[in-house]
Amino acid sequence: MKILVTNDDGIKAESLWALVNELKNIGQVFVVAPDGERSGIGTAVTLFRTLHVQDFTSPVKGVPVYVVDGSPSDCVILALGKLIDGVDIVVSGINPNVNLGEDVYISGTVGAAMQGYFRGLPALAVSAPPGSAAGLDAAARTAASLVEKMGAAGLTRIFLNLNTPDLPLKEVRGVKITRLALASHINSVEENLQGEQKQYQLVRERLAEAGGDGTDIEAVTQGYISITALYTSLLDKPPQRLLKKLCADLLTDLKRVQNYT
Repeated sequence: MKILVTNDDGIKAESLWALVNELKNIGQVFVVAPDGERSGIGTAVTLFRTLHVQDFTSPVKGVPVYVVDGSPSDCVILALGKLIDGVDIVVSGINPNVNLGEDVYISGTVGAAMQGYFRGLPALAVSAPPGSAAGLDAAARTAASLVEKMGAAGLTRIFLNLNTPDLPLKEVRGVKITRLALASHINSVEENLQGEQKQYQLVRERLAEAGGDGTDIEAVTQGYISITALYTSLLDKPPQRLLKKLCADLLTDLKRVQNYT
């Protein structure tokens, strides 16, 4: 299985390499990532200037790496169009902040994975809570197990969004198939003066009570791993039985491998 990995936090992000270290155990991994931070730009693509690609010395043995002076979506489009033949699945992350509810619509992590989905491939976006070593480890291990299951099932054109709670795997309560919460933030604008020039800054404040029953926010808040199917057409909505099959015993298997049970 050929696995394309990207992110929106840049080629040097530790969270990217935590993911690569797990995925290399289940397939042939290629990394194509931005040369720096590109968070919060959704599915943005570069149309009005040329892009440049450079080889990058991989910190993980046997993993080819390319760095791009563009967006996460640019990275996936370049990888699938010119750099790598025969990719089987696109994985984006690990974003060191959760992508829940409306966050998915501006997330560069989700936007990059979506480019794989647009091209008929299975795609996975992976996120973990900020500053959580335990959540990051859980996200990397869960992503690898889920990718292995997606590959074994021979899936095409399925798009999943994975978020983990701020807990080690042994304390995670389970895996839930969820829906997007309707809202996750309040968006506001702050104004100030720089000399005589007005300046504006967009401010996003997370809502404390944003998750209702069955939502991704509720699941993560309650200590569960959240897996949400994303799609642009109802024809692409995966059936619940498929999602349940993918997620069945996912956490139990992970805990068993780690000698947690």
